[in-house]
Amino acid sequence: MGTIVQLKHVRIAFIDDLFEPGQYEGKGDFRHTATFIVEPGSANDKAIQAAIESEAAAMWGKKADSMLEDMRGNKNKFSYMKNKKDKTGEVYDGFENMYALSGVRKQKDGAPLFLHNVKDPSTGKAQRLTGKEGIIYAGCYVNAKVEMWAQGGTYSGMRCGLLGVQFDGPGDSFGGASRTTDDGFDAVDAEDELA
Repeated sequence: MGTIVQLKHVRIAFIDDLFEPGQYEGKGDFRHTATFIVEPGSANDKAIQAAIESEAAAMWGKKADSMLEDMRGNKNKFSYMKNKKDKTGEVYDGFENMYALSGVRKQKDGAPLFLHNVKDPSTGKAQRLTGKEGIIYAGCYVNAKVEMWAQGGTYSGMRCGLLGVQFDGPGDSFGGASRTTDDGFDAVDAEDELA
């Protein structure tokens, strides 16, 4: 069991495998994945850093600081990176001077929870989403629940489990197309059919 962190009002990116699990480069377990953009020094950043320190201390004891130092900056070992870069070494748009937290949940563990920020009148709780609604999209703001945990052994690393994502507000869409809305379209009342 790791340390649960509740992120508030962060942008979400890289959601191609969020709702429907995929494989990394066509290999390995099918997984749900997403990346969250976190402002350095924010309450979200402080909560993540505290969870990392706590989990590292529990796993490696006195070696925690040196283990973390060796892992930071290695995307295969550390799920919390600054200035996320593409394959050419360029920082992705929107990630400049920001942290990126990459969350993963294996398909065999079940899908993460997907929620709207609007209540379901029948339950009084946030409406559940399937992903087909298009409400959560790359670039929007979300609240997220993640679990930070340290992995020991041959594949040592600081991991981030993806537990749930809740839409929190609109943001500029990553990857091109603007979000569709009904703003600017007028409507008229339907007329009774003529007899």
